[in-house]
Formats: sequence, C-alpha cells, structure tokens
Amino acid sequence: MHSLYIVVDHLQDWAPYFPSSDLITVEDYLSLQNKKMQHSAQVINLCRDYDYLGTGYYCSLLAEARGQRVIPSIRSINDLANHHYYRLYDNDLDKYLGKHLEKCGQAEAEELKIKIFFGKTCYPPLEKMARRLFELYPCPILEVDFKHTLRWEITGIEPGNLASLSEDEQNQFASAIDAFSRKIWRKPKSRKRYRFDMAILCNAEEELPPSDSKAIKNFIRVGNELGVDIDIINKHDFARLPEYDALFIRETTAINHYTYRFAKRAESEGLVVMDDPDSILKCANKVFLADLFATHSVETPKTELLLRNKVMDFDALEQMFSYPVVLKIPHGSFSRGVVKAHNRADLVQHCQELFNESAILLLQEYVLTDYDWRIGFLNYRPIYACKYFMARGHWQIYNHSSDKLQEKSGGFATMAIHEVPKEVIKTATKAVKLIGDGLYGVDLKQVGERNVIIEINDNPSIDSGVEDLYLGDDLYRIIMDEFIRRMERKHSAYP
Repeated sequence: MHSLYIVVDHLQDWAPYFPSSDLITVEDYLSLQNKKMQHSAQVINLCRDYDYLGTGYYCSLLAEARGQRVIPSIRSINDLANHHYYRLYDNDLDKYLGKHLEKCGQAEAEELKIKIFFGKTCYPPLEKMARRLFELYPCPILEVDFKHTLRWEITGIEPGNLASLSEDEQNQFASAIDAFSRKIWRKPKSRKRYRFDMAILCNAEEELPPSDSKAIKNFIRVGNELGVDIDIINKHDFARLPEYDALFIRETTAINHYTYRFAKRAESEGLVVMDDPDSILKCANKVFLADLFATHSVETPKTELLLRNKVMDFDALEQMFSYPVVLKIPHGSFSRGVVKAHNRADLVQHCQELFNESAILLLQEYVLTDYDWRIGFLNYRPIYACKYFMARGHWQIYNHSSDKLQEKSGGFATMAIHEVPKEVIKTATKAVKLIGDGLYGVDLKQVGERNVIIEINDNPSIDSGVEDLYLGDDLYRIIMDEFIRRMERKHSAYP
C-alpha cells in the first residue's frame, strides 16, 4: 500500500521527470478498492481538469471520502473557481503589489502572468506573495494574472496544467515538488512509527508565550511515549497543516492574527484543533464574554460598555461605579490594555487613549484581591488549579511598566483540584460550559462568598514548574490523551 499517490491523467504527463513508484493515473486511482488503500496516504492531484465533476474534481472528492489528505482539496478547487473571493481572505495582497512588481522589472508593464509551484516562484520579490497565495489556495500549480490600471491588481487565479509547462517551468516544478514531498509529506522510512502526527504552533520570539520551551519539550516527550509524533511549526508553515492529524496552538491567539487562520485551515482539513477557531472567536473578545455571561447569569464584576461615538455621561457612570474603576480594551491579554482610574480625570484620560485602539471599551468595578484563581479545564473537566498573586507593589498579576524582572509578575501557588473551594469550581464550570469542550483557563476572583468570573482564556498558560507543579507529567499526559481520543474518533470512520 502506498503512503503517497501522485495522480496524473496520463503517464506521459510525467515523462519529463524521474520515474516514481508513487505515480498513478487518475483512472487507476479512482478504481482502487478501499481495502487496497492506506487511508492515511497523501495525494498530489496533478490532473489537467479540476472543473466541477471533471476527473481532477472526482480525484480530490474520493481522496477526501477515503480519509486521505489531498492537494488541492475540494475546498481549494471551489475557491479557485471563485477566485475573486481572495480579497475576503487577505485584503492586504493588492496593497503591496506595486512595489513588488517594480522590483521584478515590471514598472512600465500593464500585465503580468506568473506560475507558482507549491508556493514557489521564479520572481524573488514575489516569493512572499507566492507563499501567501499558496496558503490561501493550496494547489500544486497556480497561474496568477496581474493587471495595472490605476494600480496593480490580481485579476485571475486558476490551477495550472502540468502537461503545458515549458522546459524551464518543468525544472522549476521538479524542484518544487521534490522539496514539497520531502518537507511536507515525507515518508517515515527510518523514523519510529507513530500512530498519529501532531503540529505544535509556537513563536520563539513571543515575550509571554502560553508555554515555555521546557513545557513544550514535555508535551513532545509525553506525546512520543503515547505514540504521537510531534513537530514544532511556526507562522511560515501554513501549507504544512495537511501533513498532520492534530494542531496544538501554543501561541497567543487573536481573531485578526495568523493563529486564527491556522485554526480555521486545520479544522477545514479535518485535524483535531486546540484552540479551535470557535473558541478563539468566543474567548478573544471581552465584549462577547461580558454579554455571554450576562445573558446566562454568570456573575462577573459589574460591567458597562463604553462606545467611542457616544457621548459619555460621567455623572451617570459615577452613580453606578465607585472609584477606582477598571477600564479594558476587548482584545487584551496578559493584563495588557487594562488600566485603573482613580478619579474622573483618570477615567477621561484613559478613555481618550484606549479609544484610539478600540471602538468599544469595558468599564468594570474594581475587585480587590491578593490573587486570581485560574482553573484549567479540558473537555469540561477541571484538570489543574493555580493561584496567581499580584505583582509586587501592583494591582495586577503582570506589571508591564516595571523595569525590574522580579516585579514583572507575582508569585503563584499550584494545588490539587480537590483543594479548591467547591463554589470556585462550580462557578468556573458554569462559565466554561458556555464556551466548549476544549482546553481553557478560567480566571476568577473570590471575595468572601462571592465568586466572579474575570475571563476565559482559550490558550491558557501551561509552563514548566508552574501549572504542572502538582501533577507533573500527568498534566501533559491528560492533554495528550484527550488529543489521542479525538484523533481515534476521527479515524474510526476509516477502518
């Protein structure tokens, strides 16, 4: 059984290239019986015709039905049939065309056509754009038309034809598919056999990542012990996602960020994803959470939404709130974009500053505590608990204004779930059930008998020596076991 199929209409389409045992005609591929196929195989569909109900279309359709990873996918084929939709995916592409095409010696030209082979092009200034277009439309060969009227624009994107390549283009294609098949869908001949493949998305330059490097190594080690092969990927590896069975995002997420695009793409490819895009959408915005909690009677600090274009009645606000008050931008993380106002002058100044970043702000009562609870949840179950203490001399856990390392963040206390007050777990559980069954960190404050939810994090911190201090390797094992359970469930449809 093959782990890779290179599908062509006719064997002579492959004549300019080295012979490959992975080569198969589309007629033979479509005729293969399920029992003779490896369901985890990869398929590179090089058919000449991707039109609806054409042979190339059926090749990708059956590959997906068989549980195989195929390029181009049915989604990509449909998107290419409606190429003008690219603006919905990336509004910045046209913006940079002019300067890039001038570097290609096209300053005086009115039209240009290029070919992109697995995200690579022979025009160096357009390499980044070629990679981005390949991320949007994963297809072996893309033909892209540019036209200059008032400015340069993309006027057409369509699949290319292997059989119509020139000799020079054949050389480019050969190099590109060789790099792609080795780097993206390599066949693990000398590697230990694992049941599943997982990608962990990280950013080595992130100042406050959700997991430190030692925790990431722990995830990899424990995952390997459980039969999961794990690769670290970064923002440049978008096209590699179809290689994997699961994506674990260990980078701070946001809706207007590549982490959300990775989550969406991984979900569309059938991967198990944490954080899934729906969780990112729900947790990334505090306005959404405030409205959700209010609708379902989950107690939070008293909250009022402030609108940039609405004249504020400070007298009315001061009837509702006592100073100090807390002002937040909806999309902040790690205490960023959260300020405290001690009087009206403070409040006016902070509103003016933060309205430059967001059209809506949250005004909340100030709930004074020495620490915040963080309860980690997975599949609706609490799996770890921490107290995060306020930074020295500061009212928040993180003090971004301090220059002293020891004052940047406060201390912590990690404990067993059974040591946490039952009402804290009950309140956190009620809140997390509104979000989903993924991996979350529920932050709340406890004042006497009162428990108030502050926020829910879709990619909670899991650092070595902090969140894992009580459970040790068992914390990583719980998370990896849940990934395996979900991957097994997806694969059980393909015996």
